[in-house]
Amino acid sequence: MRYASALAMAALLAASACGGSPAGPSGGSALNVRITDGPFTNAKAVLVTFSGLRAHRAENEWEDVQFAGGATTRTCDLKKLENEASDILGSGDSLPAGQYTQIRLVVTSATLYFDNASDGPTCAPTITAPDGATASLEIPSGEVKLNRGFELINAGTTTILLDFDGDRSIRETGNGRYMMSPVIGIVSVTPSSTP
Repeated sequence: MRYASALAMAALLAASACGGSPAGPSGGSALNVRITDGPFTNAKAVLVTFSGLRAHRAENEWEDVQFAGGATTRTCDLKKLENEASDILGSGDSLPAGQYTQIRLVVTSATLYFDNASDGPTCAPTITAPDGATASLEIPSGEVKLNRGFELINAGTTTILLDFDGDRSIRETGNGRYMMSPVIGIVSVTPSSTP
């Protein structure tokens, strides 16, 4: 009797080791979020700092998407993102597979630079501010929710391209003051499976 029980237990362990259960939502799925722009035309540089990027699962759970390089914030110069240029905003390589309903993005600060373009990268944890006249942008609400469903598949990568519309987002309120109400749209969602 003990021998039969041991054989049954060994068979059960072997079946589970051979992948008897399918990969579930905890499988490794990748999400890349890229950003592009047709920026504010009256400035040489528009530096925008993001402090949050999350994806909402259909099961009512939010998943954090890390900024590139694991930084806690990411700053992009929108002027360098025109003419269909794009750069990586965030990337998650171990998100649960499944259906997602929206992306949430938090804009912390933004500044216009009127005299000079910025040097260095398009997006980075920090970007050195150019010299010359500037104007800080007031941001009444920097949280933007982008409602568009997408699926993350096991062992696959989904790339989402966001368009930050600078001209529609920024307006002059008078007396040299500017306000930003971020207008961001999802341009494309491109899934791909890993062979």
